[in-house]
Amino acid sequence: MFVFLAVAISIYGLVNFYVVRRGAQALGGYPTAKVVFMAAFIALALAYPLGRVLMALGRNSLSSPFIMAGSFHMVVMLYGFLGAVIIDLVRLLNAFVHFLPKSFSARPGPAGLVLFLAVAGITALSIAAGAYNAVRPRTVELALNIPKKAGGSERLTIVLASDLHLGTLVGRSRLEKVVERINALTPDIVFLPGDIVDETVTAKDEAEFSATMRRLRAPLGVFAVPGNHEFYSGLERNLACLRACDIKVLEDETVNVAGAFVLVGRRDPSSLTPKEQRLPIRDILAKYGFDDRLPVILLDHQPAHLEEAIRAGVDLQLSGHTHAGQLFPLDLINKKVWELNWGYLRKENTQYYVTSGVGTWGPPVRTGSRPEIVRIRLIFD
Repeated sequence: MFVFLAVAISIYGLVNFYVVRRGAQALGGYPTAKVVFMAAFIALALAYPLGRVLMALGRNSLSSPFIMAGSFHMVVMLYGFLGAVIIDLVRLLNAFVHFLPKSFSARPGPAGLVLFLAVAGITALSIAAGAYNAVRPRTVELALNIPKKAGGSERLTIVLASDLHLGTLVGRSRLEKVVERINALTPDIVFLPGDIVDETVTAKDEAEFSATMRRLRAPLGVFAVPGNHEFYSGLERNLACLRACDIKVLEDETVNVAGAFVLVGRRDPSSLTPKEQRLPIRDILAKYGFDDRLPVILLDHQPAHLEEAIRAGVDLQLSGHTHAGQLFPLDLINKKVWELNWGYLRKENTQYYVTSGVGTWGPPVRTGSRPEIVRIRLIFD
C-alpha cells in the first residue's frame, strides 16, 4: 500500500506540474491571467489530498468541500494533460515539417491564449456534459434463458445495480433515486455486486443509508458481495453497514434461493492477504453443498478470469467494477484490460453480464460510459 501510494502521489504531482507549467507558458503574454490560473490550479490540485487528510482525522464536515473540488479537478487534470500533450506533439511535428503559421510557434503570443481557451473550453464542456450524464442512469433490459429446471419457478426478474460508491460524493439523495428506480422495475430479487460503499461510514451515514435501503421491495431479498472499495475503507465497518440495510452479504458463500437456484458470492481479491489464494468457485459450491441440477448464479465484483465460472458450471455470472471506463479516453484502455469490459457475453454454457454501474468513483463525471440499472428477465427451461 505504501508503494502504491508513493507511485500514485508521484504521478499525480508530475501530471499537475506539467499541466500548470504548460498553461502558464501559454499565458506568458498575460501576467494577470497567468497568476490567477496558477493560483487556482494549484489550489485545486491540493484540494483532494487535503480533503483526504481531513477525513482521516475525522473532520468529515470540513473535508467534503475539498474532496468535491478535488474530484472535479481530476477531470481538469486529465483533459488538461491530454490537451497539452496533443499541442506539444503538433508543435514537435511542426519543427520537422513546417505547416503552422509563425504566430503559433511564437512565445509568448496570442496563439497561446487561443490554445489555452480552447483546451479550457473543451474541458469545461466535458465536465458539464459528464456530470449531467452521471446522475441520469438508464435502464438496460435483458432477456436470458437458462436451460435448467428451477424447482417450481419458470421465470425470475433480477435487478442489478453495482458500484454505487456511497459516501461523500454520492449521498442519500442519489441513493433514494436509485431505490425508487429499482422498485419501479418490480424485481423478484436485487443483486448489488460490490463497491456499494466508497468510504468508511459513520454512524450517521449508516442510519441514513439503512433507512433508505430498507425501502427496497424484492420478495426474494437483496444480496451483495463486497468490492475493493469496501475493503480499502474498512471492510468490517462497511459490511456491518450493509447488513444494517437488510442486505445479505455473501463472502465465499453459497445460498439456495427459494429452491429455485443456487447463488454464489465471492470475496474480492483485494481482501486477500499477500500469501492467500482465492478460493475456487467449485470449492465454495462443494463447501456448502448444493443440488447440481439447479441453475447457478455467481456474483463476483471484478470480471477477471472468466474461465473459472465455466469450469465450475456457473450458468450466469454478474459483475461490475469496470465502470465501462467512466472517463474518455480511459474507456479505450479499459477495453484492453478486461476480457469483458461491459455488456453481455456467452462462453460455452456460461453467460456473463458486466454492468457499468450506477454511481461514480472519483469525479462525479462520466464522459466514457453511461450509468445503468439492469433488469434481467430469466427464463428457466
